[in-house]
Parts: sequence; structure tokens; C-alpha cells
Amino acid sequence: FVFKLTAAKQQDHFFQAAYLEERDAWVRDIKKAIHCLDGGQRFARKSTRKSIRLPETINLSALYLSMKDPEKGIKELKLEKDKKVFNHCFTGTSVIDWLVSSNSIRNRKEGLMLASSLLSEGYLQPAGDTSKAAAEGLSDTPFLDLSDAYYYFPDSGFFCEGNSSDDDVVLKEEFRGIVVKQGCLLKQ
Repeated sequence: FVFKLTAAKQQDHFFQAAYLEERDAWVRDIKKAIHCLDGGQRFARKSTRKSIRLPETINLSALYLSMKDPEKGIKELKLEKDKKVFNHCFTGTSVIDWLVSSNSIRNRKEGLMLASSLLSEGYLQPAGDTSKAAAEGLSDTPFLDLSDAYYYFPDSGFFCEGNSSDDDVVLKEEFRGIVVKQGCLLKQ
């Protein structure tokens, strides 16, 4: 799950993801940034709090931890769709249902806004084609309140069996040199 990024000064940078979906998300986001910069536009990531106008009282980190609670949080399941098995994930509907039952929101419309914020800030990740298309802007909202839209927590151990969604061919590279710094990448 490694990909290479070559900078303008012919410097190679290698990135290693923990799993295929994470690698795909990084590649997709970097391609968006390159496209934006090549088009002469200034690239700046908008803050969800400013773009969606979340109240200051909402703490997304605390909400995320509540959602991950093994007893009271969202239950991670093994779901199947289009001959693919998605492990450690959940549906968009279950997220909104949990937000309503935990009194985090007043209605499903507010739930969509809050779940979209969690998605854009990286607390949730899209897992299937339906949710990925919505997250890429092909739907009215980036988050879908649907039972066939799958999502997962980034650190959940999510994996998909039979996944063939990799559109980009990543060439196998022979790695040479020394590791200068090793650690985890955090998408923010």
C-alpha cells in the first residue's frame, strides 16, 4: 500500500498506508490538490466548522470517542454489497440513528450536517462506492443517511474482501536508501 510522490525538484517521497482504502483516500486527495494547483487556483483546505457553521459547543473529537465506545457506541459490522465484504464498518443510517438516540441532534437533517462534518474532518471514512461518490461531491450531501452507504472509523482495522475499486495502477517500486523518518500519517 505504498505510493510515490515526485516533487518538482525530482525528489521522491514514499507514503505507506495501513490498508488499501487509506492509500486510495490519500491518492485521491493529493490528486485533487495537484489539479487545483495546476489550474492556477490557490489550494486551501476549508475548515468544516467555518463552511458548515457548526456551533462552538460541538466537540467533534469527544463525539468521535463516544461513537467508538464499545458498549454504547456505533456497532461495527461485517456487511456485504456487490460481492464485496466490508469488515469493521457501519451504515450511514446507523450513524444518524445513533446521533438521534444519544441526543446529539434534534432531527435527521441536523444529523446529516454533523455526520458530514465528521466525514470532512476525517473521523469517518467512506467504505463503498455509494458513500465514496457522495464524499467526492457527486451527491447533495457528502454523508448519506442510507442503509447501503457504508462508513468506517479510520483506526478500526477496516478492510474489504474482494475489493476491486483501485482505478489507479501503482507501479511496484524497488526501494533504495535509508528511512529518514518513520511514523504514521494523520490526515487533517
